[in-house]
Amino acid sequence: MSVLSEELREKIRAEFPKYPNKRAVTLPALHLVHDTLRAVSREAIVEIAELLELHPAEVHDTMTFYNFFKDETNPLGRHRVWFCRSISCMLRGGEELLETVCHKYNVHPGETSPDGRMTVEFAECLGACEGAPCILVDDVCHMNVNPASASALIDKL
Repeated sequence: MSVLSEELREKIRAEFPKYPNKRAVTLPALHLVHDTLRAVSREAIVEIAELLELHPAEVHDTMTFYNFFKDETNPLGRHRVWFCRSISCMLRGGEELLETVCHKYNVHPGETSPDGRMTVEFAECLGACEGAPCILVDDVCHMNVNPASASALIDKL
């Protein structure tokens, strides 16, 4: 049985005309699979490789180069919360913010909470230094966050 649906395969194939060769579609294909399945399994790597006419090791190498992608052993939670590690955020309480959230929700950076609600990640910079400390919840940046406001955001997820 195929891990990738025909609809997902068609989305990957739709990327072919946008690039000079199929190899160049590796990263977009990984994003499509990851966004849909919340992880990229070994089986998905094999199927992506078949579509792109590559060896599975080539797809795996690309996937593991980026820490953005999760595999089946550590799938994403329903939401992704990024904590900025820039100097601006750290100097304005980012470390305490991260520690408080991790303790409250029993999760560590790079992991998914036990209830599957969220995956906590680090970002070197979220580009919102004027609003430090900041976090990115899914695709929305929240600035001037403190432990209480972060908890309120996460509780709504």
